[in-house]
Amino acid sequence: MKLTAALGACLLIVCTALIAQQAPNLGYTDTPMQPNGKWHVHDPARPQPTVVTPGGVESLMTPAPADATVLLAGGSDTSAWSMTDGKPATWQMTAGVISSGKGMLRTKAEFTDVQLHVEFATPTMVKGDSQDRGNSGVYLMGAFEIQVLDSFQNPTYADGSASAMYGQYPPLVNVSRKPGLWQSYDIIFTAPRFKPTGELDKPAVVTVLHNGVVVHNATAFYGPTQHRRIDPYSAKLTRGPIVLQDHGNPVRFRNIWVRELKDDN
Repeated sequence: MKLTAALGACLLIVCTALIAQQAPNLGYTDTPMQPNGKWHVHDPARPQPTVVTPGGVESLMTPAPADATVLLAGGSDTSAWSMTDGKPATWQMTAGVISSGKGMLRTKAEFTDVQLHVEFATPTMVKGDSQDRGNSGVYLMGAFEIQVLDSFQNPTYADGSASAMYGQYPPLVNVSRKPGLWQSYDIIFTAPRFKPTGELDKPAVVTVLHNGVVVHNATAFYGPTQHRRIDPYSAKLTRGPIVLQDHGNPVRFRNIWVRELKDDN
């Protein structure tokens, strides 16, 4: 009986360890507190966004307006893009759809205030969970990430879910479509402003629509986004590229266009 009990205890320990290894990453408690003092960065206790089914038809593309710069359209033209090391783009593009590859992709042009439209699709075949499922990102000025993730029935830390201002604010609601379906982000971004002394005057501000639904409403970034931390503002952040992230998942992108917005103030 003693041997049986000991064996049972060992099996319980092994099973518990295996479950812990396989459990999805729902966040961290050893990260810094966010500036508002309410949550840790990637706090597992932060409530999940309420799920809302988006309207519209997922396969329809939003045409670029006449004054937009088209960054990704039909065919196989990637001339607007390069890798972040300046080398030619290596992500594979066919019939206007580009698939994430090794390394980050950036626009050759740099921007400040923009309206940006991006369409993406996470993998149809679901592999992994939490942050290991359809993970990519859209960076404004190469510094402020709007998270791309398969958040359809996929819990993760709230400030890392699809359309989150990564590590800072979860979306107001979760309007993710099923894996493999086309989705859209419409992003209105105002770059940070700095005083002549280099001090921050106004933070970067973003409004985001995910599949036509507002998920951030003129919300200010605490600073540049990072995993497990928030970086401080730097007066060097005056312009920057649009960047698509490689996170090791095969995410597809299409129909990307941008409109530069003039500062009338």
